[in-house]
Amino acid sequence: MEILLILAAIVLYNIFTKIRKKKKYEQTEYYLQTKNSYEILQSDKGLQGEFHTYQCLEPLIGYKKFLFNVYVPKADGETTELDVVLLHESGIYVFESKNYSGWIFGTESQQYWTQTLPIGQGRSQKTQFFNPVLQNEGHLKWLQLFLKDQTLPLYSFIVFSDRCTLKDITLTSGQHCITYQKHLLSAVRQKIKQSGTQLSPQKIDTLFEILFPLTQRDEAEKVLHILNIKQKMQNKHAATYDSSSDQALCPCCGGTLVMRTATKGSRRGKTFWAAQTIQTVAI
Repeated sequence: MEILLILAAIVLYNIFTKIRKKKKYEQTEYYLQTKNSYEILQSDKGLQGEFHTYQCLEPLIGYKKFLFNVYVPKADGETTELDVVLLHESGIYVFESKNYSGWIFGTESQQYWTQTLPIGQGRSQKTQFFNPVLQNEGHLKWLQLFLKDQTLPLYSFIVFSDRCTLKDITLTSGQHCITYQKHLLSAVRQKIKQSGTQLSPQKIDTLFEILFPLTQRDEAEKVLHILNIKQKMQNKHAATYDSSSDQALCPCCGGTLVMRTATKGSRRGKTFWAAQTIQTVAI
């Protein structure tokens, strides 16, 4: 009986803890703007990375406003998604969140970076992903073109999870900052100190009014954005080739593309290109 009472108490404690966390989450600016439910947040690592970035930045002093999942139009009619944008009196901060674990390797000029994860027995799994510096560079480019103001102070921050280890990350231009979540607040505070006041509260409000509609995309538009990315992955003609191995590479994640055949659904029996992870001996 005592064991049952203890188990019941643990269950009730977990339930009330979840309810308390959910209520606290639903009071945040992130939830009020994105409407991402607490349940969805818990199951999506990408959203968790965005939310943690917001949590790290929320204590910043000074006039500021946040924007999340900003779908900025590009010249080709598609959109590019900015994870988190901070409009602050010191400038416009664009954050690319990477909620990864494992070891991360890359340089500023490489098109693809590598994530290495241990899989046991002295082996590791390597997966390539698009260079986040180049990714955020594109974000800043399209954002500036959309706002039609080349004088706006824009700052690029790539934020990695504290669960990963950055290995041999080389930056040369001095235009981007790569940091862990635990160091993000101090890194932004340092940039604020260096930059001083650049934007008035009125300018920040104006920018927010211009950009906020880009965060309120309906589900159909979000799905189209994802489909455009997947189409590039599956488009044989969009693939680039590794001249040293004569292999097709995914234009989005950099993984090796292999031809597969659908085994179910409306496309059963049809071929398509899919990215393949690489298993190698750990370094």
